[in-house]
Amino acid sequence: MLVVENLDAGYGEAQILFGVGLTINEGEVVTLLGRNGMGKTTTIRAIMGLIHPKAGRVSVAGQDLTGAAPFKIAQAGIGLVPEGRQIFPTLSVEENLIATAASRFGRKRWDIERIYAFFPRLKERRTNRGNQLSGGEQQMLAIGRALMTNPKLVILDEATEGLAPIIRQEIWSCLAALKAEGESILVIDKNVDALAKIADRHIVLEKGRVVWRGSSDDLRSDSAVKDRFLHL
Repeated sequence: MLVVENLDAGYGEAQILFGVGLTINEGEVVTLLGRNGMGKTTTIRAIMGLIHPKAGRVSVAGQDLTGAAPFKIAQAGIGLVPEGRQIFPTLSVEENLIATAASRFGRKRWDIERIYAFFPRLKERRTNRGNQLSGGEQQMLAIGRALMTNPKLVILDEATEGLAPIIRQEIWSCLAALKAEGESILVIDKNVDALAKIADRHIVLEKGRVVWRGSSDDLRSDSAVKDRFLHL
């Protein structure tokens, strides 16, 4: 599905990523973990074409998209839920969803009625503008907006950052339901225990390098990884 090989990237003269590699297979949930400033968001920005890699390769379903424009990445089947949500603040919930609607790859798994069934709160708020929603509702809208592109892979950058604990639980339940639907997901978040209940595999970054890979069972049993790289 997604293959990232030997990815180097950064900003100007500053190199942030050094040989990062990861793969996500169809139907898998994979996390990208690490402390703040270790290169997680930079990895996502390089995958999405928001910064141009200095070296390496990014491919989606076998198509080389290294350095392609962001709209080309989206057309290839990646739906992004960005850090900070970045919904359209003056558009209604329904307008936000319609704005990204697409039917690709011979399937249309997600339409607006299915999004409303998945997130009943969005249906209740469908005429509200984006800036009239709570943080949790905005995150649901950002996820719904990504799903409306009918992607092959959904990427969530800081999935529950700044949300109340009860809302975080709703987002985890949402991701578990998406996994049950067969969606492929790459997720960044700091709530490792919650992620370990959902994800198939985990990748840890330290100073722009992959320093650990393993399953949820591996992560639970390896306290040294948490102590050294995640500060848990």
